[in-house]
Amino acid sequence: MSGLLDEILRAHKHGEQRGIPSICSAHPWVLRSAMRLEGTLLIESTCNQVNQFGGYTGMTPHDFASYLHGLAAENGFPLERLLLGGDHLGPSVWQAEPAERALQKAQDLIQACVRAGYTKIHLDASMRLGGDDLTRPLGIDTVASRTARMARAAERACADHRTGSELRYVIGSEVPPPGGSTGEENTVSVTRVEDARLMLEATRAAFGAQGLESAWERVIALVVQPGVEFGTDYVIPYQPELASGLARFAESTPFVYEAHSTDYQTAGSLQELVRDHFAILKVGPALTFAFREAVFALAMLESELVLPQRRSHLIERLDGAMQRQPAYWISHYRGTEQEKALARKYSLSDRVRYYWAQPEVQAALDTLLRNLGSNPIPFSLLSQYLPRHYDLIREGRLANSVPEILVESIQAVLRVYTRACQPSPTLAVP
Repeated sequence: MSGLLDEILRAHKHGEQRGIPSICSAHPWVLRSAMRLEGTLLIESTCNQVNQFGGYTGMTPHDFASYLHGLAAENGFPLERLLLGGDHLGPSVWQAEPAERALQKAQDLIQACVRAGYTKIHLDASMRLGGDDLTRPLGIDTVASRTARMARAAERACADHRTGSELRYVIGSEVPPPGGSTGEENTVSVTRVEDARLMLEATRAAFGAQGLESAWERVIALVVQPGVEFGTDYVIPYQPELASGLARFAESTPFVYEAHSTDYQTAGSLQELVRDHFAILKVGPALTFAFREAVFALAMLESELVLPQRRSHLIERLDGAMQRQPAYWISHYRGTEQEKALARKYSLSDRVRYYWAQPEVQAALDTLLRNLGSNPIPFSLLSQYLPRHYDLIREGRLANSVPEILVESIQAVLRVYTRACQPSPTLAVP
């Protein structure tokens, strides 16, 4: 499957607009919905989601790979169309620990990913670790050296199991930390071309110093900030004119870009990103947001059909779980208690995604699906609470079924990405 990434890279170097969405989610509904679409799937786990100690999903890399393989078997999805990647692989989870200990854990994580069958590896050594000078940004040579060290660990793990030529690397880290932005910025700085150039030069030198010339040949993409971001109730749209220098710079290198935080960008903006050589488009919260949105609509619809004592009370139970265990949202949502309560439910940051696996939340979701699953939903209520789905159902393009409604909600987001990544002639860079 690494050949697909190579094909995308070659396409850009020959003036063709082509890309691939990268699904950063462990949510079962998201993954099942994606596996019902045509084409190749690139699915990635972050160092926070999945690591050798379990991460917040409770899964190791081997567990995550086995989980995906099981979902693929359940949904008849061919494994040869599945590309597995690791996002922000590095010491982020352990950055409060002494540098040497954190880096050793990062190397162990990367090796566990490689041994589990991950082939697309984003190396991220951008964060300061215990013992680093906290008064200044981490030096570019330090970042490069640590990146190369992690690449060496990946190469060693790969040599134990298969040919190293299968691995493809993404380097660079001018993005929010794994998990998303924690602020409410209304602007974001586009990476300067000179900074991208210096980072590439320093990292290439660091790879060479560690005898990793062959690994450097398999670096396919660079992570830079194209000027996109989202938060609780804002989206910063892509402005091609601000990233035009980066677009031209990509044409002078053997790489493409990987764009993070592309969630909620318009179809036109996603197409412009791919045109400007952001060939790998990360998406995650927008998918679970779409799932949450549909589930909430169904819960509101349930209140019209089901007696109070039999209702799922899903929205209340979910918020209760979030209040009892605030660690996943408390640093992201600010303001009055009313504003934080609103954000817990409806924020575009979708910190809800961390709570679906909680037993009481899962039980409420099961009750909701059971309550609404025995009969078709009345058209009048579909029109009231799910008007887009209502139109599709009336047109005969969607079954009047709760599972199908949830799947369609997620797939609608994925189709926008898929269309943006379709091969087409290149457009002029502004």
